[in-house]
Amino acid sequence: MQSENRLFDDFVKMMNGAAGTLAGMGREAEGAFKERVKEWIGGLDLVSREEFEAVKAMASAARDEVDALKAKVDSLASSKDKAGS
Repeated sequence: MQSENRLFDDFVKMMNGAAGTLAGMGREAEGAFKERVKEWIGGLDLVSREEFEAVKAMASAARDEVDALKAKVDSLASSKDKAGS
């Protein structure tokens, strides 16, 4: 009876060791996968959200300035037409 318990204990210890090894392998594989993904994404030349928002704000300001200049040109053109008439 004592030998059966010892056999069972040894089996449990072996399975715990195997589970720990498998868990370590899983963590290592996950880390390697994450590193590969970071390398791949890094090579895509993507912009950060902050950079995107800054360029978006610059484009909006430029668009507003163009609209104001168009209105000024139209105003000058209409006043020139009226003066020439």
